[in-house]
Amino acid sequence: MTEERTAMLFCPPLPPLRLGTHGPVAIGRHPSCEFPLRRDDVSRRHAEVRFEQGGFVLYDLESTNGTFVNGQQVEGSQRLSPGDRIEIGSGAITFCEIASTATADWGDADAARTIVCQRPAETKQSFGGDLSEVPPSAVFQLIEMGSNSGRLDIVSASGKASVWFEAGRPIHAETEKRLGFDAAISIVATSEGQFRFGPCDETAEPTIQASVTEVLLEACRLEDEEARG
Repeated sequence: MTEERTAMLFCPPLPPLRLGTHGPVAIGRHPSCEFPLRRDDVSRRHAEVRFEQGGFVLYDLESTNGTFVNGQQVEGSQRLSPGDRIEIGSGAITFCEIASTATADWGDADAARTIVCQRPAETKQSFGGDLSEVPPSAVFQLIEMGSNSGRLDIVSASGKASVWFEAGRPIHAETEKRLGFDAAISIVATSEGQFRFGPCDETAEPTIQASVTEVLLEACRLEDEEARG
């Protein structure tokens, strides 16, 4: 069976952008760019992502401040791998590439390879993978885009955490130390571990009155505050 892959660019709280195989995707300050970043330290047309020879390649378009991937400056072009962090000016974009498959096991030896489980149309979709390839902010946005209902479970060094969603909106979250909105914020900040989202028969008492965008904005604000010391 041929493996199908879906690639996306994430820069919360901006909407994610799905990458196609036809034509380049421009990143920059100019409104004509497919992925606009309205920042003073970003060139008008700063970089491009192109599909070449079965994969996605990032090109720096002779930008003023350079383009970086995982802290290393791009000299001309660089092939992207799932989980790569593209740094353009003060903006950080995550490249995610998700492979479709027929099954997904939480404890499978191949769990580190991010996968999406395609189920029959009458059932709800489940997916899971590695947070180093698809960060929690991207997972939240994927659930919101699909207007999915179910539970997101995360297992990391900090323990277990869960978020319940209804029609793409978070309604409850819990970690081993927090509940509600604060728990959702701490989950967004998780950088390593495994995640799984799927249907859930277990109901949750609503403790969150916020959209995914509002959760991500608050997480970004707290991250900026921490970075400034």
